[in-house]
Amino acid sequence: MRSHNFALIENGPALVGEDAALEIFRRVCRTRYFEKGLVRAVKDGFVTAPVYLSTGQETVAAALSVALPRPVIFAQHRCHGVYLSFGGDPVRLRDELMGLPTGTSGGRAGSNCVQCHDDGVTMHGHHGLIGENVPLAVGYALASRETTLAIFGDGAAEEDYVLSSLGFAATHRLPVLFVCEDNNLSILTTVETRRSWRVSRVASAFGIDSEDLSDDPWTIYLKAKELTKRGPALMNIYTCRANWHVGVGTDGPVEWDRFLDVKAALEHAGLKDKAEGIEEAERHSMEKVWDQGQLRRLSGR
Repeated sequence: MRSHNFALIENGPALVGEDAALEIFRRVCRTRYFEKGLVRAVKDGFVTAPVYLSTGQETVAAALSVALPRPVIFAQHRCHGVYLSFGGDPVRLRDELMGLPTGTSGGRAGSNCVQCHDDGVTMHGHHGLIGENVPLAVGYALASRETTLAIFGDGAAEEDYVLSSLGFAATHRLPVLFVCEDNNLSILTTVETRRSWRVSRVASAFGIDSEDLSDDPWTIYLKAKELTKRGPALMNIYTCRANWHVGVGTDGPVEWDRFLDVKAALEHAGLKDKAEGIEEAERHSMEKVWDQGQLRRLSGR
């Protein structure tokens, strides 16, 4: 099912432009170092609720957010990277994970229901029923005719209301970009064990422009810009989660790490110094976010 070329396209930073390439990398770094701080917070015991980490999948949201600066977003449970990439406040996300009233949902929803309706971000939280964000996104697009982004996983793609939503969006030519983050796992079960069909082929049968592609951020950026010009579209993006379905453990060595691949591509493009400066700034910023969270916990405020 994952028969795809996982190499980055050649000269990707040049194809998207230096500014876009570095901004994508900035957003990748923000998510990567926020999640590193979260892992430490869980291990130190001051985040105790279940967490769904974006580590390993950061390039998807980062590239989409630069290509599509202000869509209305309906994301699923692995969505820290979506929130952060589209401009969400890492302090509010941290507070939500800590169960504080200053969090994105007042500390009541946690990791799987990140939402934001201010700061230039319109993101509706996932409610727990796998894939239910997809028909909600389609309904919103029908009512508003605004560009709408529906992000879900390869497991959610198997829910009947996701497939019917694709058909409805195709019939009414709704401005929805469906993005399936295909990490090949529904908890621990691989796609080939679960089904014999591809979501991209189903979408194509409905008349939706569909693409299977890897989590190469340059390709995602270019394809997102192209596909959103033509009505409903679907991107099935092969990616690789670094942590368990829920929690901070790992299943073993990852198949690939796009973070390292993107750094290498920027170096090859002559952007090493700029990329290193961006990474250091984001690392320091996210460490400060978590250090302040620890201080807040210790002080009881």
